[in-house]
Amino acid sequence: MVERVAWWLILAGALNWLLVGVFHWDLIAYLFGGADALITRLLYIVIGLAGVYLLPQAFGVRMVHRK
Repeated sequence: MVERVAWWLILAGALNWLLVGVFHWDLIAYLFGGADALITRLLYIVIGLAGVYLLPQAFGVRMVHRK
């Protein structure tokens, strides 16, 4: 469950960076009150932590065992 949520957060972050790179438009900041809004900054932190959580998978290490 945690892994699935982390993947969705990473997907949201990747989409956001695509929009920033192509259109210079930050969707997360737009939806949550600007880049300096507390909720926006918290979302950036949570998305970053999801990336760190899934980082071992980039090297083939499985941290979560499925039943």
